[in-house]
Amino acid sequence: MPWLRPVHLLRRVVPVNLHAPQAPDILSPEFAADPYSAYRVLRDDFPLLHHEPTQSYIISRYEDVERAFKDPVFTTDNYDWQLEPVHGRTILQMSGREHAVRRALVAPAFRGNTLEQSFLLVIERNARHLIDAFREAGSVDLVAEFATRFPVGVIVDMLGLDRADHERFHRWYTAIVGFLGNLAQDPDVAEAGLRTRDEFAAYLLPVIRERRDNLGDDLLSTLCAAEIDGTRMSDEDIKAFCSLLLTAGGETTDKAISSLMHNLLRHPEQLAAVRADHSLIAPAFAETLRYTPPVHMIMRQVAEDVAIGGGEIPQGSTVTCLIGSAGRDERRYADPDTFDIHRADLSATTAFSAAADHLSFALGRHFCVGALLAKAEVEVGVAQLLEALPDVALAPGAEPREQGVFTRGLDELPVRFTPAGAGG
Repeated sequence: MPWLRPVHLLRRVVPVNLHAPQAPDILSPEFAADPYSAYRVLRDDFPLLHHEPTQSYIISRYEDVERAFKDPVFTTDNYDWQLEPVHGRTILQMSGREHAVRRALVAPAFRGNTLEQSFLLVIERNARHLIDAFREAGSVDLVAEFATRFPVGVIVDMLGLDRADHERFHRWYTAIVGFLGNLAQDPDVAEAGLRTRDEFAAYLLPVIRERRDNLGDDLLSTLCAAEIDGTRMSDEDIKAFCSLLLTAGGETTDKAISSLMHNLLRHPEQLAAVRADHSLIAPAFAETLRYTPPVHMIMRQVAEDVAIGGGEIPQGSTVTCLIGSAGRDERRYADPDTFDIHRADLSATTAFSAAADHLSFALGRHFCVGALLAKAEVEVGVAQLLEALPDVALAPGAEPREQGVFTRGLDELPVRFTPAGAGG
């Protein structure tokens, strides 16, 4: 597979507990069916584990994953071969001044005031449009008919692109996410991701060139015009960022919305609290990011030998950081296997900033630039769903299942509700 490369100087990691059970395999069907039980074994008995099939070192405890996101010795050099084949060179691969300048060029568009002034109406309009299509039906699959469509529509409208191409955008980001999470090295999945790179470039580069000559009030125009100290983004820079935005913004928000709704539907008393007070959507989102995060793994690469998790990772090695495990670490959170929007050890106030005490947006200099966009989409989308479907409940007999390993979300979320207008 293109983004998996050999890791040299591999050293066997000796588990802390010599009587530990067999280490879970992150590529096994058992892991895919229930990663949370496997995470517990990894945290307790294999806090540092070399995984031969992916040629990476796995860390699973909160303190170790947190360190990997904050300590500069854990670099993003892995993205040169993990992301660049499908996105091009993005701010995730950059460091130092190059990273600081590129981040400064794009970040203003994703700050709270700009989002509210420029894009909140876009978010609200997209949510309302989707909900209007099913509010009178009495039933809907919230994954297929809302969650997978909503963030793509928002990003397409923000960029000022043609909404008629929605299905193409959705297919593209699905293929790229499949490439990034292709831990089993399926050649067809890899080929689809590389093909998408070429198709996306052929579509977007002419649009970027045209937009430079005809600036508007959309995000693509903002990126074209952005300048700091004489530095502007090239057409390739903008294309790569849009590819990253479509993939990261689409995939994560898609899965976060459906998971949040599912978590609330499974906890009726918390659903009732959120329905009565929409300010609780933010804590519910933060708790979902901890409890059932959309991204379960992020990789880093160490610039030197690193002692961590009771062992040592050799210089140049890839590190698989298990976000999904860190969020369930009992060393960090009380009763971590319980969904609780009122928990005292997770702050919603800082949950969407670089001071977050969960790890789903990473931390440090590579904290997710789109965190506030995701927050705005989730808050608006969930609020409009609860308003339009006041008695929404899981459909009888429904058993939504999580699927995925690298990213993870529900296969479906069928719900029932009283149709709008029923009973006059």
